[in-house]
Amino acid sequence: MSIAPTFCPLRRRTLVSLLAAGALPAVPAFAQFRIEVSGVGLTQLPIAVAAFRGDAQAPQKIGAIVRADLERSGMFRPVDTTGVAADENTRPDLGVWRQKGADSMVTGSVSLLADGRYDVRLRLWDIVRGQDLGGQSYTVGAADLRLSAHRISDFVYEKLTGEKGVFSTRIAYVTKAAQKFNLWVADSDGEGAQSALTSPEPIISPAWSPNGAQLAYVSFESRKPVIYSHDVASGKRRLLANFRGSNSAPAWSPDGKQLVATLSRDGGSQLYAIGLNGGDPKRLTQSSSIDTEPAFSPDGRYIYFVSDRGGAPQIYRMSPGGGNAERVTFTGSYNISPAVSPDGRWLAYVSRVGGAFKLHVMELATGTVTPITDTSADESPSFAPNSRLIVYATQQQGREALMTTTLDGKIKAKLSGASGDIREPDWGPFQR
Repeated sequence: MSIAPTFCPLRRRTLVSLLAAGALPAVPAFAQFRIEVSGVGLTQLPIAVAAFRGDAQAPQKIGAIVRADLERSGMFRPVDTTGVAADENTRPDLGVWRQKGADSMVTGSVSLLADGRYDVRLRLWDIVRGQDLGGQSYTVGAADLRLSAHRISDFVYEKLTGEKGVFSTRIAYVTKAAQKFNLWVADSDGEGAQSALTSPEPIISPAWSPNGAQLAYVSFESRKPVIYSHDVASGKRRLLANFRGSNSAPAWSPDGKQLVATLSRDGGSQLYAIGLNGGDPKRLTQSSSIDTEPAFSPDGRYIYFVSDRGGAPQIYRMSPGGGNAERVTFTGSYNISPAVSPDGRWLAYVSRVGGAFKLHVMELATGTVTPITDTSADESPSFAPNSRLIVYATQQQGREALMTTTLDGKIKAKLSGASGDIREPDWGPFQR
């Protein structure tokens, strides 16, 4: 059976980068998000987030971080607060803020304590009803000021929408700069990145464990693709799959007790279940084609994966024990990189359209497919744990970037390094 020339059991971007090895410039470790809003008819909650009292003296500007978090979610529209600073004890002038169109307002303060830590406080106000919606406070070291800001954003998001916020969750991604590959763990806005692993050889396919403690990934440091599990807190790692041939595309089961990965130990690239406590892998697919990129549904009922068994790469699903596979994608001749939303409602994937690779979202219950990007080199979609946002890698104006997008594609935020190669994002679970 013929195989499309760009389809491979390893990630497409990795192959491209390997071919281009040595041609890429350096990338800064700490890039900045830029908020880009597009689309019309958006229903967003107008919110005023004033500068926190003490922001000017603090190493992190809490008010600005909260404002950017809320805007990036797509659920809020910031109201101009230029020149306004208000702490948690200051009751807003309701008439003024109603006139400015705000439905709610966040105020707060950040102060340096005698022991070197910071006291961060917030208050959330309902401007329309004139109600105090509550507040919170955190005592943190300087290194955790950003985290406290994200937790404030989570508090505000949940109070006003009834759903959990994802701002204090983490993302993992890989960069390549000057022949060095780095696996990063960063805040959900891409800031505060910490290197989990540096290697002169490629690192691909990072995948968070369900409890957020481990990252599985594929490393080429032994000159072939093998799979490790990496403890994020301690940095200790364990070799999980180093079988004959290639070992790639790890995906955690929802209970965290096993991985499904693509192995070529028996010839072709097929899916296998690998127990975390060792033992022989269990083969799940029995095709003469390439089966790869597995992704579990959150309820564990299905494994979604990519196969060219029909003549071109399409997304299929089967039971976690293997067996017959059911084709899922029918629109387009080339569909890869499946990711199922944590609520089980949506499937994100990349489809080749006229030679361009574009991010699409399918509502699984109806099969309705919506293209949500206008870029041409999208890859590696991954859902936020509240199923409201997707992070993915792409290129914009010839430069690599990570983006987040709402599921309708109308609100996008770009993690834009000055230059370089940024790829393979994976959004971690809620913190426990």
